[in-house]
Parts: sequence; C-alpha cells; structure tokens
Amino acid sequence: MKILLVEDDKTIASGLEYSLQQDHFSTVLCHDVATAKKVLAEDLKQFALCLFDLSLPDGSGYDLCRIVKERSDIPVIFLTAIDDEVNVVMGLDMGADDYITKPFRIRELLSRIKSVLRRYHKQNQTKAIIEIENIRINTLEGKVFKNGDEIPLTALEYRLLLIFANHIGQVLSRNQLLERIWDVAGDFVNDNTLTVYIKRLREKLEDHPQNPTIIKTVRGLGYKVGD
Repeated sequence: MKILLVEDDKTIASGLEYSLQQDHFSTVLCHDVATAKKVLAEDLKQFALCLFDLSLPDGSGYDLCRIVKERSDIPVIFLTAIDDEVNVVMGLDMGADDYITKPFRIRELLSRIKSVLRRYHKQNQTKAIIEIENIRINTLEGKVFKNGDEIPLTALEYRLLLIFANHIGQVLSRNQLLERIWDVAGDFVNDNTLTVYIKRLREKLEDHPQNPTIIKTVRGLGYKVGD
C-alpha cells in the first residue's frame, strides 16, 4: 500500500518514511503544499492513505485534505503539534479520519494507520452492492441493473452514478459534481456536459425521466439521490 506523506520537518519526515517502509508501506514524500498538490493532481488514486502535517510552509494540511476528500474517499490522518479542540474538530469536520499529536510514538501512528485502513476496507466491502429503489449497483463487477435487467452505462455515466450512490441523501451542487467527475483524458467535464450525463442517466434509470424519483433536482442547490 502506498502512503502520501507531507511533512516539512525533514528530520521527522525522514524518520517517518523509514518506519513506514520498514512496515511494508511504500511512500511518496513531499515537504510543502505545492509539491503535494502536483502529486495529487497526477494520480490521487494510487494512494491508500494520506498523512498530512497540519502546519506547512506554504499552506495547511487542511488545504490538502479538502482536495483529497472532494475527489476521492481516501483516508486522511493529520499530524499536528497543535493540541487544541478547535483545530482537531475543524480537521474532523472536513472529513479527516484521525489525527495524532506530536511528539508521538511511531508504533502508535502505525496502529492508527492500520485501524483506519481496516475501517475503510470494511466500508468498501459493505458497499459492494448498492441498492437505490429498483436500481442495483454491483461495484465489484461495475454493472448496474434495473428490475434485474442490466443497464448499459458509459464509463462516465457509471462514475457519475457512483458519486450519487456514495452520497445518498446528500445534496451535491453542480460544482461538487464537476470537481469529482473527470473525463478519460483527465480534463474537467464542463457544465453543459454534466447536464447531458444527468439527462442520460435519468433516461436509463428512471421510469418517468421527466418526473425523476431517483436523481432528484433540489432547486437552487443541486441534485441528490434518496431521502
């Protein structure tokens, strides 16, 4: 498993990288926000987990956490020397999965990492089959069924449906959807194209596309699936 480690203190970073590799993790090490952003833009999905120092020379671990959580479901652990409730709660509210306060014992950090990864593995297992009304998504096979019949979807239609399915009951704005869905060339899908994809999904999934009950429009806010 590969971990993205972002830590500006080179002594701490070197020790962490060595310990992680000794525990059979592969690592990519960055010392600032700018470098980490480039790595995340190139291939975010290569990482099983991210370790972000909270205070960095050109920004904050919050900035990186926001990027990760907007585009994926990869776990994030904060490394922080700030042991106060406000900063901890802010990080967790942003979607961070855990934090550890410096100075810490490496065995404690490794234990936290493994605990978070186990939790994510369990969540992913429970999401192998997702059901929304009469729609059934088999995420292991990448197939979608309506009333038991397979519905052919393009790669981007399927990706968009998965975004909705992983946020059931949540309202997603058009900007949030645009940030999460990429086309095969790696470019952002534009607003007009997103409209077309939602229309196509409704035509394939809804019994009455003009009066959708699965992918609902929340006026002025965006879209949501489920209650």
